Order: sequence, then C-alpha cells, then structure tokens
Amino acid sequence: MAAREFDLEIEKLNVILAAIEQVLNLPKLREDAAELEKAASAPNLWDDPEKAQAVTSRLSRVQVVITRVSGIRRRLDDVPILLELAQSESDEKALQDAGTELDEVGKSIRDLEVQTLLSGEYDERDALVTIRSEAGGVEAADWAEMLMRMYLRYCERHHFKVDVLETSYAEEAGIKSTTFRVSTPYAYGTLSVEQGTHRLVRISPFDSQSRRHTSFAGVEVVPVVEQSDHIDIDEKEIRVDVYRSSGPGGQGVNTTDSAVRITHLATGIVVSCQNERSQIQNRATAMAVLQSKLLERRRQEERARMDALKGDNSGSWGNQMRSYVLAPYQMVKDLRTDFEVGNPAAVLDGEIDGFIEAGIKWRKSSEN
Repeated sequence: MAAREFDLEIEKLNVILAAIEQVLNLPKLREDAAELEKAASAPNLWDDPEKAQAVTSRLSRVQVVITRVSGIRRRLDDVPILLELAQSESDEKALQDAGTELDEVGKSIRDLEVQTLLSGEYDERDALVTIRSEAGGVEAADWAEMLMRMYLRYCERHHFKVDVLETSYAEEAGIKSTTFRVSTPYAYGTLSVEQGTHRLVRISPFDSQSRRHTSFAGVEVVPVVEQSDHIDIDEKEIRVDVYRSSGPGGQGVNTTDSAVRITHLATGIVVSCQNERSQIQNRATAMAVLQSKLLERRRQEERARMDALKGDNSGSWGNQMRSYVLAPYQMVKDLRTDFEVGNPAAVLDGEIDGFIEAGIKWRKSSEN
C-alpha cells in the first residue's frame, strides 16, 4: 500500500479553504457581526419586534458561519503539527490518528464548499419539510414513512434540530403525511433539492404473493417564514377545524380536541399541527406553516412569471426526481443529476449527503 502524500493533501485542502474564505469574505462577516452585536444590545431593540427578529436572526447566522470556518481553519492548520510529532516519534498510532483527522477536516471543507453555492434569497433559513403518500395505496403510505425516517436520520447524523409538527397515520400501515421543521443555518437551501416525487420499487411486504410493486411519495420543502416577509392572511380566507390528536395504533391520543387543521380557501392549501398541548399553540404553529407555504407559492409564481418572460420552457425539475430500487436489483438513482449508489439500505438510513451535494451543484449549474 502506497504511503499517503500528506503534504499534497494538506496543500490542496488549503487552496480550497482559502477560496471558500475569500468567497465568504470573512473580514466583512466579522465587521457585520460586530455591527449586529451592537444593534442587538440596544436597549430599545424590541420596541420594533420585526426589526429585532431580523437583527437577531442575521446575527445568529453570521456567528455560526464565522465559528464554523474558523474552526475548520484551525483544525487544518493543526494537522501538520500532529503529523510532525507522529513522524518524529515514529508513532504509527499517532500517524493514523492524524490521517483520520485530515480525512474529517477534508469532509468538513467539502461540505462547506457546497454550502457556498447556496446563495438564494431564502437559503439561509430553517426548512419546513412535508412528505405525502401518493399513488400506491398502503405501499405508498409505508413508503412515505420510510422517507420520513430517512430524513430524520439524516438530520440526526448532522445534529440538526427537528420538530415534528404533525403526522397523519394511515389505517393499515405507514403515514398519509407529515410535516417537520429542520432548524439549522441553510436548512432550506440544503434540503430544497430534495423536493419532488420519490419512487420506490420493491417486493411488497403487504402482498401475499410477494409481487413487485411501485409506489410514490411526494416531498415538499419550503423556507420558514419570518416577520419581515409580510404574508398577511385574512381570517375570512381560512377555515379552522379542531380535532383530537392521535398516534399510530391509538397511542398518544389526547382527551381534548387540541389538534388544529387550517384550510386556506383561496389556494386550497391545508396545514395541520398536533404536537403542542394546547389548541392555541397548535393554531399559532399551523398559521406559521401556512404563511411559509404561501410565501413559497408566491416565490414560485414570481419565478414562473420571470421564466415566461425569458422564454424558459424547461419545466419543473421537482417531479420524478429519484428512484429507489430494492428488487430485482439494488440501486438509488437521482434522475436529475444521474448520481447513484448501490446501497439503498444506507441511503434509507439517512446517508443522502452525496445526493444533496450533487443536487445543489446541479441546481447552481442550471441557474447559470
């Protein structure tokens, strides 16, 4: 086995990280952080809640970016020192540890490189992810639940905060739909490339004759609305229904009608929330989800108008975006980027970083 060329690897990573630091403009970010900290400490900040929300949100995001980049730079600069100590003492274990650290730093730099491609208006925000079963009956409901687990495992692997707002369980197995919020910088920009129809081909566990079935589930990703977005909803435009929260198999059933379902009459958009204990809290959360979906609808309409003016007839890339085949062979393939892997079990356990990275790069190249 050939010896690793550590110096060459470190040099290449230094070049990539330096380019990222230049794109992000760290000195400017630090200036912005100082100004935002000054603004956030003003005694009258919360006299204007909308402005306060914008200041504190922006400050949090800037600080996260600075901390992340600075931490990666520090780790990369420390690797040559670790290698020098290991080599001077001929310590094979220490050399392996230094190599492992270099691998981890390299992955962090590549992840950061992908994040620099996220420059959309809402990319920095938290994300609301909704999964719905589509064609396929009980198969589709089971598939929707498998997708829910895949994304929750992905978030768990990356230590993203997740709040499940609502889950509607199907009668036989699986779920009809679920909505959850992912809270981390650039959650929307990262997860928005997962939007579209996901197709599963497998031997059905619900078919007594063990036949192969195809089922579909839809994934919708929208940015979380902020106070500065000005999405006004007239009470006359909505219908509010309350009902009793429930879990699978009758578990977790509340004794009061605290769950809330809101229907926006003009668009037909329906949102629900049942994770809070009180009807008031569930209503507030459901209204926030509705505002986010209306914001995304407005953004898509504006983009459609711009595409029409530009003569863009490419259509949406969201539909039929990925196939998961479990039988007669094993493969997961993204139909937009052609990125594929031969280990569906790992993908369904949340290892979707390669698909997300390829999707972000594909979207960026499509915009140019």
